[in-house]
Amino acid sequence: MAVKRIFLDPSRCIGCRSCVTACRECDTHKGESMIYIDYVNRGNSVATSPTLCMHCEDPVAPCAQVCPAQAILISPDGVVHQADEARCIHCQNCVYACPFGVPKLDAEKEFMRKCNLCYDRTSVGKGPMCATVCPTQAIFYGTYEEWVLAGRGQQGAKPVNVFYFGQQRVRTRNYVVMTNEDEALDLMALAEAAIAGNESATPEPTAGQNATTWIGSAGIPQREAPASPWTPRTPEPVTPTKPAKPAGPATPSPAEPNLVPVP
Repeated sequence: MAVKRIFLDPSRCIGCRSCVTACRECDTHKGESMIYIDYVNRGNSVATSPTLCMHCEDPVAPCAQVCPAQAILISPDGVVHQADEARCIHCQNCVYACPFGVPKLDAEKEFMRKCNLCYDRTSVGKGPMCATVCPTQAIFYGTYEEWVLAGRGQQGAKPVNVFYFGQQRVRTRNYVVMTNEDEALDLMALAEAAIAGNESATPEPTAGQNATTWIGSAGIPQREAPASPWTPRTPEPVTPTKPAKPAGPATPSPAEPNLVPVP
């Protein structure tokens, strides 16, 4: 069965923030919006781009990998959920580990919030709130084939889900729509070009020439996704201990020989 994904197209975003308002209606967010509208270059342009969780697939959810409490669950279809309120210890490891800067700490309720792809809707075949209200299809939800049939593939657009952060390569469930010439986004090269003031031309992706495999975080081994997103965790077996013997008269210990220190 084809997996439905989100296709983000910054060139179509008009900054109307309909997605931000609709996101608040998601039952699991309880009135909080988990999608952000960022200005691409606020000093020179009004261009905007939607930002939401990319649901990383390779490596599987760095935010979940660094969670010491295993509060971030991953469903079998690859959706990375926000932290379980009952388990989150608000250490903010996930906030620092996410390469896209998506997770945010709810300081008042002391747990991490982020986009969970409107799982209450997408798990039953409905589209996420943000995609259903976007008037320009800057946020498109569907399979790759459905995205092509929508006409964007015939307009020189190409979805990209491979990103480089220095020598780290991340492949995501969601896509960012670029041009036919783009195979991946080298975000470090883009940042260096922006610092140098050269923002007119997008630099060629170069990190793929010397990229290394994911090295993990602080030596923490990767965890496999549970069989179901809300499967209760099985506690570790407890080894029974022998009952303590009742207190009785103390048994005298054998007398130790008198030891004389050697001069």
